[in-house]
Amino acid sequence: MTSKNIHLIAAARPNFMKIAPLFHALSGEAWCSVKLIHTGQHYDVNMSDAFFNDLGLPKPDFHLGVGSGSHAEQTAGVMVHYEKVCLQDRPNLIIVVGDVNSTVACALVGAKLHIPVAHLEAGLRSGDRKMPEEINRLVTDRISSLLWTPSRDGDENLIKEGVDPAAIECVGNIMIDSYELQKEKIQADNSRARYCGDNSYAVITLHRPSNVDDKSTLSMIINQLQVVSKQIQLIFAIHPRTRKNLEAFNLFSGIQGNPGFTLIEPIGYIQFMNLVSGARMIITDSGGIQEETTYLGIPCLTLRDTTERPITITQGTNKLVEPENLLSEVENALHSRWQTGTKPELWDGKTAFRVRDSIIRFFKLAF
Repeated sequence: MTSKNIHLIAAARPNFMKIAPLFHALSGEAWCSVKLIHTGQHYDVNMSDAFFNDLGLPKPDFHLGVGSGSHAEQTAGVMVHYEKVCLQDRPNLIIVVGDVNSTVACALVGAKLHIPVAHLEAGLRSGDRKMPEEINRLVTDRISSLLWTPSRDGDENLIKEGVDPAAIECVGNIMIDSYELQKEKIQADNSRARYCGDNSYAVITLHRPSNVDDKSTLSMIINQLQVVSKQIQLIFAIHPRTRKNLEAFNLFSGIQGNPGFTLIEPIGYIQFMNLVSGARMIITDSGGIQEETTYLGIPCLTLRDTTERPITITQGTNKLVEPENLLSEVENALHSRWQTGTKPELWDGKTAFRVRDSIIRFFKLAF
């Protein structure tokens, strides 16, 4: 039986969490060889290497080293470098995850070289084409041969867009696989005790341009967080982009010396999830945390006006919050005026195995 060469693409921290369970599910299979491709879109030791270590991933087979830049520079850079990899080590299947620039770039390379592309976390839509991630999602889904959705609304979105239903499969949420794989280590970790002792606390992550690039918006958020910090300890995992703008807008000193804030650098997956799993609430503008909080039943205040994960609102514990309403919504979460939520279908820690079986069917392998 001819072994199938599979490329698994990673670019940013959420990607690492999504590829890890699939890598482990495929790496022991005799019918395929799996190559890890790190595009280098996000690369610093705290934001990259620690996640590889925590998730049990080996050193990437190929590191493109693209680095930062504009959307065009990143996308073009990944395409140029990844095309060379494909010409050197042509895969039978390219698996892309999520919605970052590397996702669409590698999908385009595959499509132009007539290599099948599979999109893990397909069908998510915010309806907001001003978000670069929405463009990446739309383009990637149009040129992928396999579309693995995390929830049924993803299937519906794709069908409305004219995608062949035979190419769509709801496999569940791969992020939950990562959590379940590392659950014992997460529970045993001491980050919670290290950063806040026995105190009740909330975790904050902010990085989206709409929140951190505009001085008035970021000032409004920080001002409200300063009020919140008098009621509950705030653990603020500061993204490099956010730190840069806090300093540029002269806002950093207002939280740096505030005893209600615990400021931390980006940390590894196990450490971060130890903090998340014990928090009273999460205040974020990220995507994946909306899913993890729904799974864990923790209030999530998402500082955005749209989400590509509406199931976390309709079934989960997530709520979209305008910056000017942050304080009142925190009050609701603190006083248990918050939806309890349920775990969506197939969010059970077994998504990677469903993906593996889907690949087997795609290749029509006989066992």
